[in-house]
Amino acid sequence: MKTIKDSVHDHIVVDGVARALLDTPEVQRLRHVKQLGTVSLVYPSANHTRFEHSLGVYHLACEALSQLGIEGRTAERVHAAAILHDVGHGPYSHNVEDVIERHTGKHHEDVDDLVESGPVGEALCEHDLEPGRVADLIGGEGQYGQLVSGELDVDRMDYLVRDAHHTGVPYGTIDSGRLVRELRFVDGELVLGEGNVQTAESLLVARALMNPTVYSHHVARIGKSMLRRGAERLIANEETTPEGLRRMDDHDLLVALRTADSTERLAERLARRELFKRAVWSEYRDVPDDLLELSHEEVTEYEAAIADRAGVEPGEVILDLPGYPRMTESTTRVVVGGEIRRLEGQSPLVRTLRQVQLNQWRLGVYTPAGATDRVGHAAEAVLGLDTDGTLISDAVRGLHTTLDRFGADARRE
Repeated sequence: MKTIKDSVHDHIVVDGVARALLDTPEVQRLRHVKQLGTVSLVYPSANHTRFEHSLGVYHLACEALSQLGIEGRTAERVHAAAILHDVGHGPYSHNVEDVIERHTGKHHEDVDDLVESGPVGEALCEHDLEPGRVADLIGGEGQYGQLVSGELDVDRMDYLVRDAHHTGVPYGTIDSGRLVRELRFVDGELVLGEGNVQTAESLLVARALMNPTVYSHHVARIGKSMLRRGAERLIANEETTPEGLRRMDDHDLLVALRTADSTERLAERLARRELFKRAVWSEYRDVPDDLLELSHEEVTEYEAAIADRAGVEPGEVILDLPGYPRMTESTTRVVVGGEIRRLEGQSPLVRTLRQVQLNQWRLGVYTPAGATDRVGHAAEAVLGLDTDGTLISDAVRGLHTTLDRFGADARRE
C-alpha cells in the first residue's frame, strides 16, 4: 500500500494492482506529459500532468466502486483501467492526437498493444487480470467501462476540477463527491439517482465555461496548431515514425523539433512564446458549409492557396478548423419519477448550452505577426468567408476578428 498526497483529493491510497502498475514505465512516462498541453502558454500554473490526473481518476473510481458495492476482481479490473486509462496519450496530450490517429489509426483509448505485453501486461497477469479485458474497460466497453469512459465517467469528474484548480479559474467547480455518491447501475446503465438533474447539469455548465476560457483559448489553439505542424514535418521528413511520435513525452517532442532542420525555427518560436497571431477568427455562421468537413489534404491545399495569394511562405499559414461542437454530457441518464431519462430530453439548459457552444466556435487562420493583415484578407477571399464586413484589422495588433468579440479578445491577450 502507498499513500500519495494529491493537490485535489488530498491523500490517495494506492493498493493492489494499481500499486504494481504505478511504477511501470508506461505509467511513469505520464509524469512528462502535460494534462493541458499548450494551455500553459496562457495559464503558467497549468503544468499538471497526466500522471497525477490518472491518480485522481483511480481515487474517484475507488470511491464509486465502494458506494456501488463492487468488489473483488471486477473492482481490480476497474482500478487497473483507471490508472492506465491515459497511457495511450502522445506528447502534449490531445495537441498532436489527430496527427497520431491519422497516421496510425489509433486513438488514445486504443491501448491493447500497450497493456497486453511488457511490464504492464506482466503486472496485470500477476494479479490474475486479463489485459484484454482491462483494455476493453479503458475503451468504455461493457457495463463497468462506463465508469472509466462514458457520459458519467470519473475521468471527467477529475479533470474538470483539476484543470480549474491548476489554471486558477473558478469555472470548473463541480461536486464530484455528490456525483460519485449518486451513481447507480440500472439495467446495466450507469445513471444518476432520483433528484439529480441539476447535478448532471453541473457537468454541462462546468464544461461550457471551461471551453472558451481554458480548453479552446485562442493562444492555446495557436500553440497546438504549431505543434501539430511541427509533428507533421517530423514524420514527413522521416525524423520520426508515427509510432515513435506516439510514444514520445513532451520533452522528447521538443528535442526532436529543436534538432530537425525543418522544425528548428518552429521549436524556437514555441520555446520563446513567439507564437503565430490570428489573421482570421471567424464565427460559425460566417463559414461556408463545405469548409466544415475538410480532409487534412484539403486543409493543406487551402493553406498553400492562402499563402500564395498573400505572398508569404507556405509554412507561414495555418488553417485551424475545429470540428462541430459536441456535448457528450447531454446524453447522461438520470432517474426522474422512477424512469431513466436522457438529460437532453429533461433539461431546457441543454438546448441553451448547445447554442452557447455554437456561438463560441471559431475558425482560425494563423501567421507570423508581420503578415496578419495580408494573410487575413487573402484567407477571407480564398475561403469565401461571408463576414458582411465584420472582419476588421486592428492597426496596432494586426488582428482580424469579429466585432462582437474584438473588445473581449483584445483585453484577454
